[in-house]
Amino acid sequence: MTRTHCPYCALQCGTRLEVSPQGLTVSPDEDFPVNAGRLCLKGWTAARVLAAPDRLTSPLMRPRPGTAQRPVSWETALDHVGAELRRIVRAHGPDAVAVFGGGGLTNEKAYTLGKFARVALGTSQIDYNGRFCMSSAAAAGSAAFGLDRGLPFPVTDLASADVVLLAGANVAETMPPLMQHLAGADLIVVDPRRSATAERAALHLSPAPGTDLALALGLLHAAVVEGHLDHDYVAQRTSGFDEAWRRAAEWWPERTERVTGVPVADQFAAVRMLAAAKRSYVLTGRGAEQHSKGTDTVSAYINLALALGMPGREGSGYGCLTGQGNGQGGREHGQKADQLPGYRRITDPAARAHVAGVWGVDPGDLPGAGPSGYELLDSLGRPGGPRALLVFGSNPVVSAPAARGIAERLAALDLLVVADFVPSETVRTADVVLPVTQWAEEDGTMTNLEGRVLRRRRAIDPPPGVRSDLWVLRELAVRLGQPGERFPDDPGDVFAELRRASAGGLADYSGIEPEYLGSTMDAVDAAGPAGPAYWPYPAGGTPTPRLFLERFAHDDGRARFRAVGHRDAAELPDGTYPLHATTGRVLAQYQSGAQTRRVPESMEADGEAFVEVHPDTARRNGLTEGRLARVVSRRGATVARVRTVASLRTDTVFLPFHFPGAGRANLITNPALDPVSRMPEFKVCAVRLEPLGTGATTGSGEL
Repeated sequence: MTRTHCPYCALQCGTRLEVSPQGLTVSPDEDFPVNAGRLCLKGWTAARVLAAPDRLTSPLMRPRPGTAQRPVSWETALDHVGAELRRIVRAHGPDAVAVFGGGGLTNEKAYTLGKFARVALGTSQIDYNGRFCMSSAAAAGSAAFGLDRGLPFPVTDLASADVVLLAGANVAETMPPLMQHLAGADLIVVDPRRSATAERAALHLSPAPGTDLALALGLLHAAVVEGHLDHDYVAQRTSGFDEAWRRAAEWWPERTERVTGVPVADQFAAVRMLAAAKRSYVLTGRGAEQHSKGTDTVSAYINLALALGMPGREGSGYGCLTGQGNGQGGREHGQKADQLPGYRRITDPAARAHVAGVWGVDPGDLPGAGPSGYELLDSLGRPGGPRALLVFGSNPVVSAPAARGIAERLAALDLLVVADFVPSETVRTADVVLPVTQWAEEDGTMTNLEGRVLRRRRAIDPPPGVRSDLWVLRELAVRLGQPGERFPDDPGDVFAELRRASAGGLADYSGIEPEYLGSTMDAVDAAGPAGPAYWPYPAGGTPTPRLFLERFAHDDGRARFRAVGHRDAAELPDGTYPLHATTGRVLAQYQSGAQTRRVPESMEADGEAFVEVHPDTARRNGLTEGRLARVVSRRGATVARVRTVASLRTDTVFLPFHFPGAGRANLITNPALDPVSRMPEFKVCAVRLEPLGTGATTGSGEL
C-alpha cells in the first residue's frame, strides 16, 4: 500500500494505492484531514487514466511538416528538438523560444521548468495555465495582505464556521470532499446559476454575469450603513478604508439591485448573516476571478471581509479556493512570467541575485519578465514573436480563450514540442511529442490550497519507454550546452535546491528539512517535530498553518483596503448577441478533459458538451430539450446539447469547458484581459442561440 494524493484539484485529497494482479486501485485516506476518508468520482477513478488504451509510451515526431506523427527513439527526438532550438535561438534570439507550463506539475517540475527557460534557453517567454485559473485572486491577495496563499488557514478550520460566503465557487461539484467541512455552516452562495452548491445554501444571490463587482461593492455599502463596520479592527489592523468606502458609497442597495438583479432584501440578509456570526469566512473562486475586472472583484470581497474584521482572526477569514492540483505551488517557484522561486519578483535585483547564486549564473544573464499566458500564446508565430514552443502539462487547444485563434497560432510555429502522457488535442498538433510519467509513477511534492506541502509517492513503475519531465529537461539542457549537474533529475535533489532558492522569499520552504525528505522523498505530509509543512516555513523556524494572526505581510503589518469601482464586462449583450454566456465545470470532468474523458464512468455521467438554457429562452430561440444548438459569439460558435433548467436566469446560458472539437466552450469565450492579473474573461461573453438539425455533432466524443 502506498499513501499519496489525488492528481486532480487543489484539495489534494489523501489516497491509498494498492497494486494487485488486476491493476492499481484507489481508496481514500481516512487519516488525511482535508478529505477525511472521502473522494469524488474523479478521485475514485484516477487510476483508470494511467492504463488508458492510447497512453503515450514512445516519443513521436513528424518526419516533415504536414506528415503524420511517427514513433522515434528518445535520442532521435531529443537531438532533433535540441538542434532546432539551437538553430532558432541563433537566428532569432532567445525570446524566439517560449515555454508554457501547468498548474498540475509538481513543485520540482515547476521549479525546473522556470530554471530551464531562464538559464538553458535564456528566454523571458514563459508562463503557465495557472494564469487562467487564479491569477486575479493572487494579485488581489498580495495587494491586500502582502502575501498570496489560497487559504491562509487549514481547511479544517472551516468546520467550525457559522456562516460562509462562497463567491463564484461551486464546490459541491468541483471539490465535493470540501463540503463536509461546510456542513455546519449557513452558506451564502453568489452564482448566476442555481448550482449544486447553491441548492444547499441558506441564501443564494444570483447576479447577472459580469456584475459580481457591483454586488460586492453593494454588500460593503450595506455593511457600513447598517452599522456592521468593525471600527477597532479597521483602525488597528488596516489602512485605506476611507478611499475604498468612497467608491462603495456609490453603490446603495437599489442601484446594486438595478445593475445586478439581486434584491435589496437579499443584500441586507447576506450582510446581517456574516456580521452576526461569531465565526465567518468569505471564500472566492473562479466565478469571481475570470473576468476582465477579476482582480478588482476579489479585492471588493476582501474589502468586505476586512470591514467586518474577519482576516487574521482565528475562526474567521478570507480565502481563495485554488483550482488546479498544484495551483498554489505551481505559481510560487518560477514558471510564472514575472516570478522567481520563493514567490520573488523577477524585477527585484536582490531576488535575481539570490536565485542566480543558487543556480550558479550571473544575475545579469537572467531575462526579465515576459508576457502573460494568453498574450504569450497569441504572439506565437507572429512577426517578432516566438517561433518555437515547449508545452508541459497543459492543453491550450481546448483550455485557452478564443481557442480557434490559439490553434492557428500553434500551427504557425516552426516547432511545437509537447510533453504529456495521453494524446490531448494539443499533442495531436505537435511536431514532437515526449511521453512522460504521471502521479502514481513518480516522487515529488505538491502544495495544496491551504499552503501545505505534500508528498507525492511513487507506487508503480511507468510503462517502458516513458521518462520523467525532470529527465527530459535535463537532457534538453545538456543539448543546449548546459552542464548536466545543473539540472538534476532526482526529485529529492531538486527539492533540496528549491529550498535554498526559496529561502527568505514570501513562499519560504527552506525549513522543510532534508531528513523529512531523504533520498526517497519520505513523508513531507507526515507531521514532523513542528507539525505539517505549511509555508512559510523558514530554516530554523516553524510552519505557519494560520497566517496573519498577529500581523499582515506588508512592512507596516497592516492589511490594505483597495479602492475599486464597478465597470461593465468587456462585452455586453445587444440585438445580435442578446444573451450572456458563462462557463464552468461539472462533477465528472476536469479541466480540458484530456484525462477524465478517458474514464468510462466520467463519460457516462457527462460525456458531451451541453448548454443549460431557461425553458422560456429555449422556446424563444426554437430550441428543444435534448437536441443540438449552436452557441454563437463574435469569435465563433460551439455546438452543444440543450438542457433546459428552470432555475437559470432567462438572460444567461451556461456551458462546461471540458470538451473538444466543435463542443469547445472556449471557441466563444472572450480573451479580454484583466489589466492587473492578465486573466482572460472566461466567465461572460455575449452570444445568440441557433437550433441545429439532427445530423450535427458536438465532436465531444473525440479522443
